[in-house]
Amino acid sequence: MSESNATSNPQAPRVHEVRRADLPLSCPMPEMALWNAHPRVYLPIEADGGEVSCPYCGAQYKLID
Repeated sequence: MSESNATSNPQAPRVHEVRRADLPLSCPMPEMALWNAHPRVYLPIEADGGEVSCPYCGAQYKLID
Protein backbone atom coordinates (compact mmCIF):
# COMPACT_ATOMS: atom_id res chain seq x y z
CA MET A 1 0.00 0.00 0.00
CA SER A 2 1.34 3.39 -0.92
CA GLU A 3 -1.25 5.42 1.02
CA SER A 4 -0.16 7.14 4.19
CA ASN A 5 -1.52 5.98 7.52
CA ALA A 6 -3.69 9.11 7.83
CA THR A 7 -5.51 8.44 4.56
CA SER A 8 -5.81 4.67 4.88
CA ASN A 9 -6.92 4.77 8.52
CA PRO A 10 -9.40 7.54 9.32
CA GLN A 11 -9.02 6.80 13.05
CA ALA A 12 -5.27 7.55 12.94
CA PRO A 13 -4.34 10.61 15.00
CA ARG A 14 -3.52 13.68 12.95
CA VAL A 15 -0.57 15.91 13.84
CA HIS A 16 -1.70 19.52 14.21
CA GLU A 17 1.03 22.10 13.68
CA VAL A 18 0.83 25.07 16.04
CA ARG A 19 2.79 28.30 16.35
CA ARG A 20 3.77 30.26 19.44
CA ALA A 21 1.09 32.79 18.48
CA ASP A 22 -1.49 30.02 19.08
CA LEU A 23 -0.40 29.52 22.71
CA PRO A 24 -1.69 28.74 25.23
CA LEU A 25 -2.63 25.53 23.44
CA SER A 26 -5.92 23.88 24.27
CA CYS A 27 -7.75 20.91 22.86
CA PRO A 28 -10.18 21.04 21.22
CA MET A 29 -8.86 23.98 19.22
CA PRO A 30 -11.26 26.82 18.31
CA GLU A 31 -11.74 25.61 14.72
CA MET A 32 -12.74 22.09 15.78
CA ALA A 33 -16.41 21.07 15.87
CA LEU A 34 -17.87 21.61 19.32
CA TRP A 35 -20.84 19.26 19.02
CA ASN A 36 -18.62 16.21 19.57
CA ALA A 37 -15.85 17.80 21.62
CA HIS A 38 -14.47 16.68 24.95
CA PRO A 39 -13.89 19.11 27.85
CA ARG A 40 -11.25 21.73 27.08
CA VAL A 41 -7.80 20.84 28.35
CA TYR A 42 -4.71 23.04 28.18
CA LEU A 43 -1.62 21.28 26.91
CA PRO A 44 1.92 22.23 28.05
CA ILE A 45 3.54 21.93 24.63
CA GLU A 46 6.58 24.07 25.48
CA ALA A 47 7.31 22.08 28.63
CA ASP A 48 7.02 18.81 26.70
CA GLY A 49 9.74 19.58 24.13
CA GLY A 50 7.49 20.99 21.43
CA GLU A 51 5.24 17.95 21.00
CA VAL A 52 2.23 16.86 23.05
CA SER A 53 -0.81 14.60 22.77
CA CYS A 54 -4.28 15.27 24.13
CA PRO A 55 -5.14 12.87 26.96
CA TYR A 56 -8.82 12.80 25.90
CA CYS A 57 -8.77 12.28 22.13
CA GLY A 58 -5.14 11.49 21.32
CA ALA A 59 -4.75 14.43 18.92
CA GLN A 60 -1.08 15.20 18.46
CA TYR A 61 0.32 18.73 18.38
CA LYS A 62 3.73 19.92 17.21
CA LEU A 63 5.21 23.38 17.81
CA ILE A 64 6.72 24.56 14.52
CA ASP A 65 8.31 27.90 15.44
